[in-house]
Amino acid sequence: MQAPVDPPENSQVNTAPGKPGETRWQRWMRSLLYGANVDRNVKAKARLGLAIVAFSVLYCIIAARLVMFAAFSDGHGARRGVAADAIATARPDILDRNGEILATDVRAPSLFAEPHRIIDVDEATELLSAVLPDLDAVELRERLGSKRRFVWLKRDITPKQRAEIYRLGLPGIGFLPENKRVYPNGSEVSHLIGHVNIDNQGIAGIEKWLDGSGLADLHLAGLATDRLQEPVKLAVDLRVQHALREELMKARDKFKAKAAAGVIVAVRTGEIVSMVSVPDYDPNNPREALDPNRINRLTTGVYEMGSTFKALTLAMALDSGKINLNSQFDARVPLHFGKFQIHDSHPEGRFLTLSEVFTYSSNIGAARVALAMGVDQHKAFLKKMGQLDRLRTELPESAEPLVPRHWGELNTITIAFGHGLSVAPLQAVMGICALMNGGYLIPPTFLRRTEEQAQAVATRVIKTETSDKMRYLMRLNAEKGTARQADVPGYYVGGKTGTSEKVVGGRYSKDKVLNSFTAVMPADDPRYLLLIMLDEPQGLPETHGFRTSGWNAVPAGGAVIARVAPLLGIQPRFDLPPADQLILATSTASR
Repeated sequence: MQAPVDPPENSQVNTAPGKPGETRWQRWMRSLLYGANVDRNVKAKARLGLAIVAFSVLYCIIAARLVMFAAFSDGHGARRGVAADAIATARPDILDRNGEILATDVRAPSLFAEPHRIIDVDEATELLSAVLPDLDAVELRERLGSKRRFVWLKRDITPKQRAEIYRLGLPGIGFLPENKRVYPNGSEVSHLIGHVNIDNQGIAGIEKWLDGSGLADLHLAGLATDRLQEPVKLAVDLRVQHALREELMKARDKFKAKAAAGVIVAVRTGEIVSMVSVPDYDPNNPREALDPNRINRLTTGVYEMGSTFKALTLAMALDSGKINLNSQFDARVPLHFGKFQIHDSHPEGRFLTLSEVFTYSSNIGAARVALAMGVDQHKAFLKKMGQLDRLRTELPESAEPLVPRHWGELNTITIAFGHGLSVAPLQAVMGICALMNGGYLIPPTFLRRTEEQAQAVATRVIKTETSDKMRYLMRLNAEKGTARQADVPGYYVGGKTGTSEKVVGGRYSKDKVLNSFTAVMPADDPRYLLLIMLDEPQGLPETHGFRTSGWNAVPAGGAVIARVAPLLGIQPRFDLPPADQLILATSTASR
């Protein structure tokens, strides 16, 4: 019998226990799975523990999902969450320059149905119609009986209605909380803010501008579903807005006008501090905006601005250097051009200096000034002043000016005193601001803007000395011209009146006029420009039957200035010298 031989010292031996009849391949697989010299019982326990942990995590996930489903009474929380992201997106708050809320979101319930879960359509229709009598019963039944899996029944219901419907216990009827846009100040900022539709999408005013500026893209991407959006701060001052609107409504009622409008602009920045057009509407009830008489007359309407345009005509002449304040123009008799006759409302019957043309608001004088400059130069100057192109602001509602197709001498004559060219009133305000602020045309904006930011977008259109002379003429008009009733003590107001006959049936009407008054405060160091408009005011006994601007728009402007100047931080100053000493002499000395 042969003795056993010890294995070599460095050799390895498979000591895994084998099974009777096990092949070498089977032994190799068993060694790979369990390893060599490993206790199979220990390894089996470890694998069993791992399986227990895996199943525990799985059951925890299932339990969490069940809890989430249980949190919703109708058992459709996941679908409702998707619907909320698609429909009930949030919008950022809109604030005035002092942080007052102009528009914000609140959560409101909306009623929906899942028709495939409705048991008795007739019963559901009857019960829901009793709680919501404004619903059309026929349409409601069609919706409940449709084959769709989801239908809206009524958006934005009250908490009381929600509670009453909930108590009905109707299967297939549910509630979806949505974002509802709310305007705490109602009509006061309606034309400026605009409004949204039932899906919280902006369709007018700043609300529509927000969507066009990227908010709509955020909604589509699902990135605007919370209230963590940065508020939008506007340049408007709610206090000034309230005062301007109240005075405009008083003037409209007093003079029985069809409408009234007003705007206040910071001349150095182009910021629109206040803008009102009445009649307005409540953005919480946007159906009122469909009334064509409730348009924003400052941006959507275009009008012949009357004698307001004489400021541009005279500025053109002064800036050319060919005409000065003492240049004289023949206003002794009406100006004849073909079959047309240009006359003054209150003719002086003599030669007028350029200053007198402005102060007495002479149509004849303004026409002769424009003719002296020539048709091409007149048209080019108005183009430079932004009066011949559509004015673009953040508001999507803007109108194209009505410019003569063939511009000849007759057009220059009539446009010189504000007839024959129709512009948006805010457009005219932009041009007048350039005459007051040292000669810079600054695009108006409804957003906050610093003077440095304004200069970056400004264009110089007239010389500084021309601006000085125009401020002198504006103040002179308040001292002894047609704007005397707006000369509020302490605020050194300057102004220009405008009365234009409206075109009715292709002819100028003698009975229907559009009145305007443009005021600068203070005239020696302009900070704000005010425009007041009255559409078809009527003559009163106290106005001796007159309905021109000096009798209605000017006193309305004076009332506005007295209220808003302190709010705008303008300190009153008394015992100031007349315009020729404070403005004109100072301007001459500085050069």
